[in-house]
Amino acid sequence: METTQLINQTAAYVRRTLQGAEVGHDWWHVLRVWNNAKLIGKNEQADMLIVELAALLHDIADSKFNNGDEEIGPQKAGTFLNSIGADGDIVEHVQQIIRYMSFKAGFDAITFNTIELQVVQDADRLDAIGAIGIARAFTYGGYKNREMYDPAIEPNLNMTKDEYKNSSAPTINHFYEKLLLLSERMNTVTGRRIAQQRHAFMENYLEQFYNEWNGNT
Repeated sequence: METTQLINQTAAYVRRTLQGAEVGHDWWHVLRVWNNAKLIGKNEQADMLIVELAALLHDIADSKFNNGDEEIGPQKAGTFLNSIGADGDIVEHVQQIIRYMSFKAGFDAITFNTIELQVVQDADRLDAIGAIGIARAFTYGGYKNREMYDPAIEPNLNMTKDEYKNSSAPTINHFYEKLLLLSERMNTVTGRRIAQQRHAFMENYLEQFYNEWNGNT
């Protein structure tokens, strides 16, 4: 099957599968990550078929919505790609990217790394910061019925993987526990450049948030 057909069939499958998904991890999130990945990947001379397929399938079954099962995403992606006749090495590479690209995967020793993973990881991380990242954080916090902010609950900057996965802390804490860390963890030149502006936006937002919370503005 030719490249364009593989990508188009995958995009259609993902859009269909993610209908009704939590809005921070829905088709529109995937579309933004896909667009980010195409921008970054072309600048990094990555294999764009791998990049695009992994970007499209990276949240096909997020573990957060599947009882913490970190293998369901790679498995579901592999089953689909095999069903449309993708080459085995492509399927395996895409599965590995999905398996190792998440923030929580960074708590474990790195055992897999390619430029394609770096590109898709940066693309996904860019959608977690800036204006859209803020909107997604509060949307997910609302979905989980978390407080926006509690001054008495300090961010935990030394969490284990299990603590991170099971955290129910206020959404503002998530900025310090993840979002504000991402700009320094970008892999690519393009990712770092875009992340700098989005990081600054989040810092300005937090300053405004605290001013309003404390009645200073």
